[in-house]
Amino acid sequence: MRLAPGGSALASERSSVARTPLDVALRTLAGALAPGGSAGRLSILIYHRVLASEDSLVTWDPTAAQFDRQMRALANYFTPLPLTEAVPRLANRDLPARAVCVTFDDGYADNVDVALPILARHGVAATFFIASGYLDGGRMWNDTVIESIRAHAGPSIDLASWGLGLLRLGTISERRAAIATILPALKHLPPYERDARAAELADRAGAPLRRDLMMREDQVRLLRSAGMEIGAHTMSHPILTRLGDDDARREIIESRERLGAIVSEPVTLFAYPNGKPGDDYGAAHVRMVKDAGFRAAVSTAWGVASGSADLHQLPRFTPWHRDPAKFTLALLRNRRNDRPLVV
Repeated sequence: MRLAPGGSALASERSSVARTPLDVALRTLAGALAPGGSAGRLSILIYHRVLASEDSLVTWDPTAAQFDRQMRALANYFTPLPLTEAVPRLANRDLPARAVCVTFDDGYADNVDVALPILARHGVAATFFIASGYLDGGRMWNDTVIESIRAHAGPSIDLASWGLGLLRLGTISERRAAIATILPALKHLPPYERDARAAELADRAGAPLRRDLMMREDQVRLLRSAGMEIGAHTMSHPILTRLGDDDARREIIESRERLGAIVSEPVTLFAYPNGKPGDDYGAAHVRMVKDAGFRAAVSTAWGVASGSADLHQLPRFTPWHRDPAKFTLALLRNRRNDRPLVV
């Protein structure tokens, strides 16, 4: 189903649903704390994966049931907008009350298989920022780490040569702890070293690892045909501050070009990999993104965007609460965090 502009394809269906006293109270509170017009602020949510069911090793991403409750809360209490509509309205200071956008980073296949039907059911249009170098069978380095630890047959793995010592893998909690140790140790290494170490873990796993975690090109087109938006997220998801300018520019531009060729239209939205201002990208990268023709870009700095926000450094927010009421209240509390991003 293709969503109508503003993600409102199911608006009439939602309006016919009986509201509980809690629904009425939360919607009233959201209206009072999240006005539109000149006082309007834009909340942009960030997701990565939506799991079909619980995963004992991947505990930070929502399941389909949890995501469904969150999207129902957005549809009930807020005004979901496509990012390409919300950005100019933010700049023009004419956002509707309770304005919110949903975004996904990286390009996981479960965004299509699991998240898309839920988004369509609730009439929420989302933007998918895709690291295009991993399409059609690729695997991101962090998933190589996770799947290698999942597949490792031994009770421990010796990473003393990495300065991490002997990591025990005898229980699920120990495997989770090993993943939590390895991922931050590799994240900010130069890309070639990071990928080489992840590949080493894969070799030591002793079993083939999954090759179906990321989207295929036809799934990108399916998202777009369903009314979702496609944004660029570089080719290989590097920390841009760890690259030379030529390599960083190439990552940004080639991602835009490949995705534009897939969906047969310009790609005008960008997400900085990892996304922390000053640490993961700098002022030079903001200029590169502007020069490449992107109309807006998003970071991972937590906050909400006001009319004075830099459209090429928009903050985002991840409300971790799985309970819909707490999820809603967390979004409303985040509206106080409107510090401008400066790199």
